[in-house]
Amino acid sequence: MLPYPQIDPVALAIGPLKIHWYGLMYLIGIGGAWLLASRRLNRFDPTWTKEKLSDMVFWMSMGVIVGGRLGYVLFYDLGAYLANPTLIFEVWKGGMSFHGGFIGVMLAALWFGKKNNKSFFQLMDFVAPMVPIGLGAGRIGNFINAELWGKATDVPWAMVFPTDPAQLARHPSQLYQFALEGVALFLILWLFSRKPRPTMAVSGMFALFYGIFRFIVEFVRVPDAQLGYLAWNWLTMGQVLCVPMIVGGLFLIWLAYHRAPAAPAAAV
Repeated sequence: MLPYPQIDPVALAIGPLKIHWYGLMYLIGIGGAWLLASRRLNRFDPTWTKEKLSDMVFWMSMGVIVGGRLGYVLFYDLGAYLANPTLIFEVWKGGMSFHGGFIGVMLAALWFGKKNNKSFFQLMDFVAPMVPIGLGAGRIGNFINAELWGKATDVPWAMVFPTDPAQLARHPSQLYQFALEGVALFLILWLFSRKPRPTMAVSGMFALFYGIFRFIVEFVRVPDAQLGYLAWNWLTMGQVLCVPMIVGGLFLIWLAYHRAPAAPAAAV
């Protein structure tokens, strides 16, 4: 068993002001995405300025934050937030949904694309390889918060999390998700998008592999206490939400390579 590193969730406290690691992870994810996007900008559209890129990153970041929070409220704990609506603003305690953030990004892409003469999938193909940076950073934030831990296990790398009332050795599922949704997904999308691909192909790869990786990790991750398992003592809300991503990803990849030829997505 490995010892859980005792990391204070508060990175910096200045009087009553507290800066949490969880929030800093979002800044790292957004900053990393902006840096990667700036490297790819000329290949995506040489007429775009860094200011326009910054605008796009800002609005999509808003989609992640607002969509992620509302998604958690709607998908995972609606009753609690209806009983106490002020809880929705306590984002430093966690409670963000990837699938809600994903919907938020799609809505932002639709709106921003219309304003800048880009199709929805042109923007999503451009953005997709950057998303794993934020996903990986977010999972590190979950680990520091000692939340979203896994099932009890006797594997040598199991950890006892301070937030676990039972104090059992558990799978560090946050680190599994960091490795798969952050590192592995980034490498897959980065390598795949190095060559010109038909529009929708990169988006399809993102949806497919994120859905697969998340579906797998859910088998060893403890579901949210207020929901538990939805069926058969193993099906979780996360898995239910990943099924349309997997199916949709496969469909987008098939459509990208079987429709009439179109302008290829921008390469890295």
